[in-house]
Amino acid sequence: MTAFWTTPDFDEHERVELVHDCASGLTAIVAIHSSHLGPGAGGTRFWHYPDPAMAMRDALRLSRGMSYKNAMAGLPMGGGKAVILANAARDKTPAMMAAFGDAIEALRGAYVTAEDVGMSEADMAAIAARTSYVTGLPAAGAGGKGGDPGPHTSRGVFLGVKEAVRVGLGKDSLAGVHVAVQGTGSVGGGLARHLAAEGARLTLADVDEARAAKLAAELGGVAVPADAIMDTECDVFSPCALGAILDDEGIERLRAPVVAGGANNQLARAEHGDILAGRGVLYAPDYVINAGGIIAVTHEYLARRDGTVLDIGKTHAAVDAIRGRLARIWETARAEGSAPSRVADAMAQRLIGRG
Repeated sequence: MTAFWTTPDFDEHERVELVHDCASGLTAIVAIHSSHLGPGAGGTRFWHYPDPAMAMRDALRLSRGMSYKNAMAGLPMGGGKAVILANAARDKTPAMMAAFGDAIEALRGAYVTAEDVGMSEADMAAIAARTSYVTGLPAAGAGGKGGDPGPHTSRGVFLGVKEAVRVGLGKDSLAGVHVAVQGTGSVGGGLARHLAAEGARLTLADVDEARAAKLAAELGGVAVPADAIMDTECDVFSPCALGAILDDEGIERLRAPVVAGGANNQLARAEHGDILAGRGVLYAPDYVINAGGIIAVTHEYLARRDGTVLDIGKTHAAVDAIRGRLARIWETARAEGSAPSRVADAMAQRLIGRG
């Protein structure tokens, strides 16, 4: 098997830690892509990977994405990510979370973790009992602000969708705009509610079909099977589940002139951004549009570290800035005749000293 450090996804990672704790059953990977702007920061994903190589690829791609995301959001943090390889025969346990917290503490601040797929605020609190290098804690900051990053992510994605509709469709209103949302969890569900409140027409899908159907009934939308959502003819396709869906097959199935959603690593490969641009599809670079969550938990972490009161107004303003950032990327892409994904990558690489 090819060594992972010779693959394109390795991309000059500074540090990759393999963690195993026999007593708790913990097996994890912590990847730190860049510390140019600060300690590696990014969530921990708890997921069952059929092949450990898939877990390594996920950790590396997500970590690099966090380098770009944090840099583009103007945060004083580098890029890092962790994945816990769930044991299908053994559920998450307090002992496992404690062991993972100890592993983070052993890195002495090189990596700051937060919530991601398969993890919760309660898990973050359990990890925080063993290390201070964690954020997204329940009732953090003034007035109980902080905690779950999902609402901030969904709000940022919503603002990005609004800007994409303005730029790509020439519409200043979402009324009647048809958005197909893939994934109705914390981010996708929150996005759907924002969209419905402004009059958008919704088609929803999730691997949990009952959850999608319930939300569709609540919001007056339509639910379709998870494997049918990419075939939906719509104005905006919004991927808010797992990544790498925009591959050759996925792009061929698209029936939307705009792609703007909250999932990480939506492009299977860099050239898929070029393919989208070549087909006239306006793409919102994922690590720009979905930065609301990391903005919120970073503000929370810095306030707690510095012993100051969390200014939630400042957090909201930073999330609001996502819309203007996307507009500048699209304007530059138009002027240069380049794909928005390439423009965003070049900007991020310069910011982390690799451009």
